[in-house]
Amino acid sequence: MRYVGATTLMTSFGELPDLAPWRVALAVELGDIPRLSESQQRVGLHASKQEDLNKSPVFGRGRLMVGLPAGFVAELGYTPPIKINGAQPLDLFAAAIGRRVFEHGPFTASLRLFGQHGRARGDITCPARLAGIDDVQQNPFGCRAPSRDVIELDYYGGDVTAAWTTHGWQTYAGIGVVRSEFTVHVDAFTFDLHDRSELVARGSIPYATVGVRHDVAPGLDAGLEVMYAPLHVQRSFDAPLQNDSLTSIRLQLRYRFG
Repeated sequence: MRYVGATTLMTSFGELPDLAPWRVALAVELGDIPRLSESQQRVGLHASKQEDLNKSPVFGRGRLMVGLPAGFVAELGYTPPIKINGAQPLDLFAAAIGRRVFEHGPFTASLRLFGQHGRARGDITCPARLAGIDDVQQNPFGCRAPSRDVIELDYYGGDVTAAWTTHGWQTYAGIGVVRSEFTVHVDAFTFDLHDRSELVARGSIPYATVGVRHDVAPGLDAGLEVMYAPLHVQRSFDAPLQNDSLTSIRLQLRYRFG
């Protein structure tokens, strides 16, 4: 849950733009979701069951930014309900508010508070490719139909970003932390059982970003960043903690009106 949830973090993508009150900017962004190995996908039934976690290879979001009085910038993000390989986001919104807290020449520091609310659905515990197969070697857990599992991807947190801009290029680095409120609702038919288990993962996820932005045309700029989130997992009650961190490459294209 933390791995999937961390891929949706609404990072800053550099310093907050200098938007006059009620000026608007629009952005689209994509981040890669690294594929998990077979052992990394063994998270069910005390690490004995491999779940179908390699769904979409990317996570995307549209973002609206609005300048507010006193130098504040509000952001609203939305992920459209596009189904990829059986996985689909549902009502997945994110929001943020922040401002630059320090400016000196080409150097700035920005501070934001942000959060996300929404969910995604997919055939994770019983993938469609196995449903109804009688061969116990291929379908050892007796999946009778594609599951309709739902993960709630709620979090809230904050970050700070330092940036240096010169000659149309911006380099930046940021650190942040979110409080995760992730919950999975299993909805699967296995053998003669309708599995409606509920799994919860609550805790803190720190992360760091480094990236660059470049002005490509009047009002239009592009950003490239690398996000790193250290994650730890315990695959069964008697197993030691393992480092299973996420490193994601992200792209953003932004246009500032006016």
